[in-house]
Amino acid sequence: MDAHRRELRDIVRDEMLMRDEVVSVLSSGPKTIPEMAAAIARPVREVMFWVMSARKYGYVEELKEPTNEGYYKYQLAQKGEQA
Repeated sequence: MDAHRRELRDIVRDEMLMRDEVVSVLSSGPKTIPEMAAAIARPVREVMFWVMSARKYGYVEELKEPTNEGYYKYQLAQKGEQA
């Protein structure tokens, strides 16, 4: 395992703070997880965790169709749908 990879407990601990980062990045429009990771300079692995958590709690939602590369784009959830 890469010595620079963070432990899952550290990623989980940062979830609340990073949710705001994810929401901020998506405020300019839908993005894939790799695009979000590049925008906030964090590993895709970690961003995937935070986006799935934000999705679970109704902050973000995926668009119905994947990109040509096979990635789904995520957007802010419509108002009134947040948990």
